Amino acid sequence: MATKPEKTYHDPEIGEIKLVRRAGLRRMSIKVHPLKGVRINVPWLVPYGIAMAFFMSKKDWVISTVERQRQEYGAVKAMTQPEIEAMRAEAKKVLPGRLALLAERYGFTYGRVTIRHNSSNWGSCSGRGNISLNLNLVRLPRVLCDYVLLHELCHLRHHDHGPAFHLLLEHVCTDNLLKLAAEGDQEAIALAREAAASKSRYPLDRVMTSAIKKYPLV
Repeated sequence: MATKPEKTYHDPEIGEIKLVRRAGLRRMSIKVHPLKGVRINVPWLVPYGIAMAFFMSKKDWVISTVERQRQEYGAVKAMTQPEIEAMRAEAKKVLPGRLALLAERYGFTYGRVTIRHNSSNWGSCSGRGNISLNLNLVRLPRVLCDYVLLHELCHLRHHDHGPAFHLLLEHVCTDNLLKLAAEGDQEAIALAREAAASKSRYPLDRVMTSAIKKYPLV
């Protein structure tokens, strides 16, 4: 019997839950997205019954996460195709130039730049030095958009998220943040104060990541 790669379950309290089988996956995980809903990633040979038992063991957490996202984001709606194309045009006009400016300022060299629309990440950097940017970046305040651009540029030198990567990211982001704050960018000023008060090992990364979570990918 063929194994079905996807199944939908309706929970009376949460609504639609999507179970998705993935080859090569070693353990189950649950993702809650304000737009895409609840998704359970299931290793290919694990029965859906076991996946649902896993979901039930985490249901209280899922419910609290759904409620928190509703409070934070309100009613998040998917963009229409004309809205996507308008944002894509703006992103193509703004993002490549900003990336080039930051790369020149901090001594990075990259390959091709592409603008994409997806709901999984803000950007990515390939092993060949090509950078992909999510068109949703134009919705972010400049300081947060710059953080994502610098994050991907740092991956040109460090492909993982180890200490060397974080030290480089903290260095370039701190310099950029101070430049924006000096220009009177209020968001940058507020984030600089928050980072200064943080006890985290990588304060800017923690502060920036937390701030970006307020902007769901749509």
